[in-house]
Amino acid sequence: MLTISAAEVDRALTFSGLVETLRTAFREGAVQPVRHHHAIERPDGAASTLLLMPAWTDFDAAGTSAGGHIGVKIVTVSPDNNAIGKPAVMGLYLLLDGVTGEPQALIDGQRLTQWRTACASALAASYLAREDASRLLVIGAGALSPFLAKAHSAVRPVKSIRIWNRTPANAEKVAAALHAEGFPASVAGDLETELGEADIVSSATITTAPLIRGALLKPGAHVDLVGGFTPQMRESDDDAISRARVYVDTRAGATKEAGDIVQPLASGVLKPEAVIADLHELARGEKQGRQSESEITLFKSVGAALEDLAAGIAVYKALSTSQ
Repeated sequence: MLTISAAEVDRALTFSGLVETLRTAFREGAVQPVRHHHAIERPDGAASTLLLMPAWTDFDAAGTSAGGHIGVKIVTVSPDNNAIGKPAVMGLYLLLDGVTGEPQALIDGQRLTQWRTACASALAASYLAREDASRLLVIGAGALSPFLAKAHSAVRPVKSIRIWNRTPANAEKVAAALHAEGFPASVAGDLETELGEADIVSSATITTAPLIRGALLKPGAHVDLVGGFTPQMRESDDDAISRARVYVDTRAGATKEAGDIVQPLASGVLKPEAVIADLHELARGEKQGRQSESEITLFKSVGAALEDLAAGIAVYKALSTSQ
């Protein structure tokens, strides 16, 4: 069994390559049981959460599978970790042989998640963003921020990357790191002004008060919502939902877990039939993406076990063949 570090994940993947891997995965599908949530009570602090996200490649009538893999992501969320200087979210990905069940790889879960999340957003943008989209605004300066910038740049001709964060110093760190790698990144100023100029708005925050005001979005903009992962979190307001054609990564996940979808559905601002397509339907050509140069599109992701499985297989294949 391979033990694969974050640095090795970085060496194994490319953004354009993983976008295409995910496109194939969403087109072909996989078995994805509902993710498991378990509360781990602690007598002396906040409860932790254990998340289990299993998936496996489907078998055809002959009993064979093109991928032949089973995978499960094991994640813990421990809110009190921040007080001792450790990440609240920890994770590992376990990849198994699909026939024998033999362990094949244990992969750094945080890094795998960053890659697959950003590339799922870029996959959506390949259907939904204008072909000439060149100005990218990234809202949030967390660990996912540079991955989103690089992934979107892999599918569209991005010439300007603006990083906005409530704490400008954090945005400066992300912009400087991207700039050092040759990306056209700089710190964003006034958020309202930036929203009105961006061709793609990619947001990865845990805010409960919407930062993206739909009234400010310019015609033809694409909005990529990544951060909010509970019904209480919300990154965009009702105007953004009302003005946009709405898409999601998976209907089952987004309509139950994402405040940007759950809240407008509950209030009637968004009708269920107005969620036009998910990534499965886009990848299979069952539904269409952008219809005009002037329309606003909005994509909400909450993550899918299929993405982890596809990314995990790609990492394993790249590293196992190189050894």
